Amino acid sequence: MTRKLFVTTALPYANAAFHIGHMMEYIQADIWVRFQRMQRDGEGDQRRPREVHFVGADDTHGTPIMIAAEKEGITPQEFVAKIAAGRAQYLDGFHIAFDNWYSTDSPENVELSQGIYRKLRDAGLIQTKIVPRFYDPVKGMFLADRNIKGECPVCHAKDQYGDNCEVCGAAYQPTELINPFSVFTNATPVLKDSEQYFFKLSDPRCYQFLKDWLNTPGRLQPEMVNKVSEWLGESGEKLADWDISRDAPYFGIPIPDAPGKFFYVWLDAPVGYLASLKNYCAKQGIDFDALLNDPATEQIHFIGKDIVSFHLLFWPAMLKFAGHPVIDKLKVNVHGHLTVNNEKMSKSRGTGISPLRYLNLGMNPEWLRYYIAFKLNSKVEDLDFTGDDFVARVNSDLIGKFVNIASRCAGFIAKKFDGKLADTLSPGAQQWIQRALVTSEGVERQANIAANFEAREYGKALREIMEIADITNQYVDENKPWILAKDEAKTAELHDVCTAALILFRQLTILLSPVLPGVAANVTKFLGDSQLVWADTDVASGVVSQAMLGRTIGAYTHLMTRVDAKMIEELFDAPGQQAAAAAQPAPAEKPAKAARQAAPAAVAAAPAVPMPEGVEELAPQISIDDFVKIDLRVAQIVNCEHVDGSDKLLRLTLDVGEGRLRNVFSGIKSMYQPEELVGKLTVMVANLAPRKMKFGVSEGMVLAGSAKDEKANPGIYILNPWPGAAPGMRIR
Repeated sequence: MTRKLFVTTALPYANAAFHIGHMMEYIQADIWVRFQRMQRDGEGDQRRPREVHFVGADDTHGTPIMIAAEKEGITPQEFVAKIAAGRAQYLDGFHIAFDNWYSTDSPENVELSQGIYRKLRDAGLIQTKIVPRFYDPVKGMFLADRNIKGECPVCHAKDQYGDNCEVCGAAYQPTELINPFSVFTNATPVLKDSEQYFFKLSDPRCYQFLKDWLNTPGRLQPEMVNKVSEWLGESGEKLADWDISRDAPYFGIPIPDAPGKFFYVWLDAPVGYLASLKNYCAKQGIDFDALLNDPATEQIHFIGKDIVSFHLLFWPAMLKFAGHPVIDKLKVNVHGHLTVNNEKMSKSRGTGISPLRYLNLGMNPEWLRYYIAFKLNSKVEDLDFTGDDFVARVNSDLIGKFVNIASRCAGFIAKKFDGKLADTLSPGAQQWIQRALVTSEGVERQANIAANFEAREYGKALREIMEIADITNQYVDENKPWILAKDEAKTAELHDVCTAALILFRQLTILLSPVLPGVAANVTKFLGDSQLVWADTDVASGVVSQAMLGRTIGAYTHLMTRVDAKMIEELFDAPGQQAAAAAQPAPAEKPAKAARQAAPAAVAAAPAVPMPEGVEELAPQISIDDFVKIDLRVAQIVNCEHVDGSDKLLRLTLDVGEGRLRNVFSGIKSMYQPEELVGKLTVMVANLAPRKMKFGVSEGMVLAGSAKDEKANPGIYILNPWPGAAPGMRIR
C-alpha cells in the first residue's frame, strides 16, 4: 500500500514577519517531506512514489490583529494580506516547499469550523455558561486570553499569557492568572459577566479517548505522553471545560445561531490545516473527503513544545467527537526551541537571528538547513546555535568533506577524458565503494540513513553520511589523482579513481538532497541526471555504479563557498554594537584611516567651551558603551488623557512596536491637550525600569526638550520624528 502523507506545521500568527523559530520548524518539516517524496512503496514493478501533501497557512483571527489593523486604519483582511505578501521571500529563500500556503480567514475554514462545532453540539459536548470575563475598562472591551498577561498560577513565571504558560506548558483560565494586566493598556482588568460557549473537555468520553489516543504507539514522543498524562490526571479530574467563544468586537468566525459570538481563535486555527488541504485539493482536482477517509492517509504534524496543550488535548478531542477521520491517523512531532549560545533569543541582547537579515547578508540558506538538521533529533530538546560551531560545522562537513570530493576530481575528467567517466571500475575501486556504502556489519548505510530520516533523527543520518564522505576523501588522498595526472602511464588509473570518487559523490548528494535541495539540483545538472532517486543508493541492486559508468558529465562549477566568520559577527550584532564598532580605531596597517577616525576623539577631549547664556551646560562625557545601554525607540501615541489629581501629568498610551501597549506618565500637561497628541509619533526610553507612581505604573519616559531656566523660558516640547518613522524603530 502506498503511503499518503498530509504534513502540517504550526500556523504563524499573521501579525508579524517570520522569525528564526518558524524557519527551524519549517526546515525540519521540509527535510522530512523531501525525504518522503523520494521514497517508493510496493514491490518490483508495482513500486509507486509516496503521495505527499505539505500545506500551511497564516493564523489570521483574534483581537491583536483587529487592533493592529485599527491602528493602521485598514481592515483586518487588508492587514493580514500585507503580512502574507511577505511570506514567500522567507519560504523560497530557505528552500521550504509547501504545496499550498493559505489563510484561516477563508471560506473553507468557515465551513469546516462551523461544521465541526455543529457536530460537537449535536454530540452534547457544547454548553453555555454565564461566566466572569476580564474586561479592559480603558479600552472598553472584553479581553481575549492572549490579551491578558500575568503570573502563571502553576510555576509562577512572570509575563505569561492568559491561556497557557510558555515556561511550564500549563493550560488555565485567564481568571487564574496572578496580577493580570491588559496587554493593550496595562490596566488591571475587571470582571464582567458574559454568556460563553464551552467545549466539555471534562466529559468522561473525552478523558477516555485522550488516554487511549495518547498511548497509541508511535503517536507521540514518550516524554510528551508523560507530560500530557499529567494534565489528564488519574481519571480526568484535571480536565476543565474549554471556553471556545469570544464577544464582539472580534475578528473571527461567527458561531452559528449565536449573534455577537465568535469562535476563539484556537478553535478555528487548527482547523486551518484541513482548510488549506481542502483548498489545495480543489486546485489539484483531488477528492478531499476521499483522501481523508483513505486508510493509507496519515497526518504528520510538526509543532513546538510551547503550544502542545492545544494540540494534544483540545484539538484531538475536538476532531474525534466531530467524527473527523484524520484523528485516528494523526501523529504529532514536538520539537524544542532554538536558543543562541544557550540563551533564549533576544534582539536587545544581540542574540536574535533575523532570517531576512541572514539572507540579505548573502549567507547560503543551505548552511543553516544543514546546521539545524545536524543538531535535530526526535526528542523534545532545545537546539542551540553557536556562531563558532556553525562556522566549523559547515566549513568542515559541507566544504572540507562533501564539495571537496567533486572539486578535486571533476577537473581531471573534463581535461583528460573529455568529460566522460570510465566504462568499468577496477576491483580496488569497487572495494572502496563497497567499504564506503556498507558498514563492517554488512548493513547498507543508506538503509540506516533512511531509517533515521524517517524517525527525524537527522543528526544521526548526517553523521553517517559524513562517514561516507570521510572514507571517500581517504580514498582520494591515498590515490592522489593530482599525482597520477602527471604520469601518462597512469592515465587509466586516474580515470578509475576519479570515476569512483564521483560515483560516491553522487551517492552523497542523493543522501543529502532532502537537506541541501539547491546543491542537489546543481549536481543533477553537472552529472547529467534528470532527477536524484533514492533507489539509486541501493548497493545490492548494483545501480550505484551502473548509473554512472560511461556517462559524460558537464563542466564542474563551484557548488558552495566557505562561511566567512565576519558574516556571523554581522548576523549577531546587537542594535548598538554596530555604532560601537564604528567608533573603534582602524587596524594599524591603515594609519591614514586610523588617524581620521581618531580625530573626533581628540576634538571631544579638548577643553570645554563655555555654553551661550541661557543654554544648559553639557553633561559629563560618556563612552559609546554608555550610550548603547539606552534603548531609544520611536513610539506612537495611541491614546492620551488627563490624570485626575495632577496638574502636570498626562497619561500616554504608547505603541513601541512590541505587540503590546505601554502606559507612561509625562509632565507635559502645561503644553499639550490630549487630543493634540493622539496619533502622533514621539521618542521614548524603552528600557527604563518601570516606576510605580501615585497614579499608576509608568513604563518608560518620553523625551522632551526644555530651556535651562524653565521659569524664564517656559515650555516643554516632546520630540516628533519625521514622517516615515514607525513604532519600534530604534534611535541610533
